Amino acid sequence: MTLESLNMLDHVRQSFNASTSRIYRSQIGQFLTPASIADFMSSLFETRAKEVRILDPGAGAGVLFAACVDKFLSQKKRPFSIEIVAYETDSAILPHLQETMDRCAILCASCNVSFNGIIKEDDFIASAISETEESFFAVPGRCFTHAILNPPYKKINGEENTRTMLYSAGLEVANLYAAFVWLTMRLLEPGGQIVAITPRSFCNGPYFKKFRVAFLEMLSLRQIHVFNSRNKAFGDDNVLQENIIYSAILKNEKPKQVIISASESDDFDHASMLNIFYDQIVYPGDRDVFIHLGIDDTAISVMEQMQCFKFTLDKLNLSVSTGRTVDFRAKEHLRQSPEKDTVPLIYPCHFQDGFISWPLESGKKPNAIMSTHDTSDLLVEKGYYVLIKRFSSKEQKRRVMAAIYDPSKINAPFVSFENHLNYFHWNGEGLPEKLAKGLALYLNSSVVDQYFRLFSGHTQVNATDLRKLPYPSERQLIRLGNHLQKKMPDQETIDKIIGKECENRV
Repeated sequence: MTLESLNMLDHVRQSFNASTSRIYRSQIGQFLTPASIADFMSSLFETRAKEVRILDPGAGAGVLFAACVDKFLSQKKRPFSIEIVAYETDSAILPHLQETMDRCAILCASCNVSFNGIIKEDDFIASAISETEESFFAVPGRCFTHAILNPPYKKINGEENTRTMLYSAGLEVANLYAAFVWLTMRLLEPGGQIVAITPRSFCNGPYFKKFRVAFLEMLSLRQIHVFNSRNKAFGDDNVLQENIIYSAILKNEKPKQVIISASESDDFDHASMLNIFYDQIVYPGDRDVFIHLGIDDTAISVMEQMQCFKFTLDKLNLSVSTGRTVDFRAKEHLRQSPEKDTVPLIYPCHFQDGFISWPLESGKKPNAIMSTHDTSDLLVEKGYYVLIKRFSSKEQKRRVMAAIYDPSKINAPFVSFENHLNYFHWNGEGLPEKLAKGLALYLNSSVVDQYFRLFSGHTQVNATDLRKLPYPSERQLIRLGNHLQKKMPDQETIDKIIGKECENRV
């Protein structure tokens, strides 16, 4: 895209953002694409088609399809015709969208390329379902050669009609952006290409599993671009969201390799790039089909080091669960300090130097819960447990933070773990001491934390995520446990221990 075009389209975006409320745009999930990002996204297309049909659902001011038109017209072998179908329901931005469409028509005419631009003020989800569902009432539609989209980022929780429509069409998703991408895939012709910018949250976690399965079955991934900073893609809207850009082709085959690129911001000319084997991104046999995003030499080194640890929790006969006590639901049973007929209630605030320090008299959280018939389901028997904080703030250096519940330090027959914690156990009971200590040391290593960040785009550590980590063997864990006595070693020492264990490969 020319510098003049970039400046003009960005001026439209900035003017619209200045004249509308950020709260309003957030409510409808609207975050307009900066022209520099649109330019990069359009560069990911291959344009072999002589007759180009472009779909842009949730088009906004039209910057994405305009970038595509500029790209297609700038190449030596131009298409014979270009058709654009742009969906947009925000009446405030429609005049800007029409101006962009008119500009594309003028550009195509100047290059003797036939042009047809269609703006649909319809609900894209309802329209796309009617075109793709095989039923008596379905409205047949033509398939698209290209689709480019920055879909709305909005949870579907309160959208009852939308949820019903999607469910009836077999689309179970938690966010509008995934619904838009899924329906767009259905509207592509064989060999059709899609380029999208969305949150990376769909890459892992149970809520997006069905979408991931469809995504990877229908599309052949070509490239994924990662932003190293969470506030660069939509900085004007103060969006702290980990976004990725991906391009793919509608093919029924897996690629051998995928390009993974990364940039600090929209400086795409200086982006780092790696060709990574597809099996290192989507692991063979992974029933949850997580998408792992290794992006640089450091990431590859992390992945290679983690190859030393090949055991799953199932193979180790270990389990991980979320803490049973949701404090506001058990409020009547909670006590600020230990007293008769109570047992310890453990929160994240009790983490100290890799162990649980209890009670914490100066804290705001209760330290105990009544041990009664009503709370029996919230308790586990005394024993060694490894606890993981489920939540971390973006400012914290680590995502995975582990601590040991040591029953020799806390005299209580039972214990309860609050819901903001995950805990490792052995069929509901405590772990052997050395194994627990080795597991905690391993989980507190830098390589585990870095590996977790490669495939997790959020600050929450779910039990599902922990089940997907590779682990040392039981023998290795016990050996690691010998290095931990009364206090967790410092980070440098932990990493040296893990590195040496990796070299042993036993």
